[in-house]
Amino acid sequence: MMDNLHEDNEINGQNIKNEKGHLREHDRLRGRSGLYAAAIISAGLAIGGYLMGDGLVRMKQSDRAVTVRGLDEREVTADLATWNIAYSAQANDLQSAQAAMDRDTQAISAFFKEVGFDGDALQPTGVNVSQYSNDGVQTFTIRQRLSLRTTDIKKAQAAVKRQFDLVKRGVVLEDGSGMSYSFTKLNDIKPEMIAKATMDARKSAEQFAKDSGTDVGAIQSATQGYFEVTSRDGDDGGWGVTDTPYKKVRVVTTVQYNLD
Repeated sequence: MMDNLHEDNEINGQNIKNEKGHLREHDRLRGRSGLYAAAIISAGLAIGGYLMGDGLVRMKQSDRAVTVRGLDEREVTADLATWNIAYSAQANDLQSAQAAMDRDTQAISAFFKEVGFDGDALQPTGVNVSQYSNDGVQTFTIRQRLSLRTTDIKKAQAAVKRQFDLVKRGVVLEDGSGMSYSFTKLNDIKPEMIAKATMDARKSAEQFAKDSGTDVGAIQSATQGYFEVTSRDGDDGGWGVTDTPYKKVRVVTTVQYNLD
């Protein structure tokens, strides 16, 4: 009986030792896991702090920029002339008004042949007939428009200078008559003008950078303005001369440069 009790005590003691050993091993593993977790958290905080700091540096660098404008202008000569001729004839009956209109049309055609244009150079663009009564007297008015389009700018200029000859021949010119000149080759000069305007903008940026002790970097953004075609000398023309063949083309670009 005593021997059995002794064995039970030894077994219980061994079990207690084993349990204590397991507890110590568990505590040791928990401590090691805690150290790993702390190390991972520390590394994460360090990396996050670096990335945040680097991001702030990049953000500050992106703020170092200058926005400037560049300009390019050039003089060109129109390559298309359009002359609109508006004229009218009046009579107390429609047949007489039409006969007067036919005479004026023949006079205009003869004039353009004299100044060097073919008979089919003039094209009709519109006609209008109106009538009104004054104390029982009927009056008919016929209005007609002809248009001339030519690329011979010198010949067009010579013709418009002689336009008063039409008045001498009895042609009643109305408002809306006049020569206009167009420059149709804008696409041919656009690339070069944009390049020069951008170069002009960079010169301004370089001067700004020099004054502030920095260097000009790459282009951050750029905006092309509208191309503007105006009379070279600001000539609005006069009666019967609505335009001039001598033009000025202008473009402005807005460019933002980084500053290094």
